[in-house]
Amino acid sequence: MRLRWIVVLTALAASCGLLWFRPSPGVRAAGRPPIIGVAHIGLRTDNLEASRNFYGKELGYQEPFSIDKPGGGLMLTYFKVNDHQYIEIFPELQNDAQDRLSHIAFETTDIQQLRDYLAAQGVTVPAAPNKGRDGNLNFMIKDPDGHNVEFVQYMPGSLHTKNFGKFMADGRISDHIIHVGITIQDRTAADHLYRDILGFHSVWYGGMKDNVTDWVDMRVPDGTDWLEYMLNQRNPSPRTLGVMHHLALGVPNVQKSYELLKSRGYQTEAPKIGRDGKWQLNLYDPNHTRAELMEPKPVEKPCCSEMESK
Repeated sequence: MRLRWIVVLTALAASCGLLWFRPSPGVRAAGRPPIIGVAHIGLRTDNLEASRNFYGKELGYQEPFSIDKPGGGLMLTYFKVNDHQYIEIFPELQNDAQDRLSHIAFETTDIQQLRDYLAAQGVTVPAAPNKGRDGNLNFMIKDPDGHNVEFVQYMPGSLHTKNFGKFMADGRISDHIIHVGITIQDRTAADHLYRDILGFHSVWYGGMKDNVTDWVDMRVPDGTDWLEYMLNQRNPSPRTLGVMHHLALGVPNVQKSYELLKSRGYQTEAPKIGRDGKWQLNLYDPNHTRAELMEPKPVEKPCCSEMESK
């Protein structure tokens, strides 16, 4: 009898919102397949050749394939970071006020299961995953801030899988996109999607001042990459958005990367230690999108909060 009352009271409390269950970091919610890392970032440009010079010549990434629009003309081209990560460039920037960020994307191992899981959580999803023109399965959602967030499953025979092990030159400035950053206006709403539903979890937060949180690093649930919330941005200019909507490339030694870039003709300020205690170097593509080079471990104590190790 006592057990029955405990069950009844627990169910009543849950229905009234008095109980709040959140999976611990690394614990996968029932029904959600693995989300293993950043797959790509999609960026807009109005100068494709300048983008090719930056991502191809200066950063050293090869361009293994591209996709044309159904009616003709280039839709997008791909710069390969590694077998599972790309920088996608869309020659569709219309004016200086348009956001350079097209979308961010994360890799999953089961796109159909993820679509069904998100639908069950009340997230607006398409009726079924889409087979992209690159041969992979994907679907797109919008997060609470209106960012396009894609999920992709690499499929046998796709442009990506057919090129596994290829187009990864030794001269790449980095072989890993370690995080992508997006502006967040409502952290509570963002947390509900990324943390409570998708299973991301915070591994560090900090700011320009010790008592203000400007950035929150949210690690994917089944890998080491993370999404960086860029907070406290109100009506940012297009140039500021280029700083906030960014990608970060992991490098073992920022100083050596800096010297390599200089040898390729790229001019920038010298590396600095960030508020997270890591050596980093900010680069900018021709349309002012930031590509941040970052070492894996802090060399100084991070500000503001403890940093979770891998």
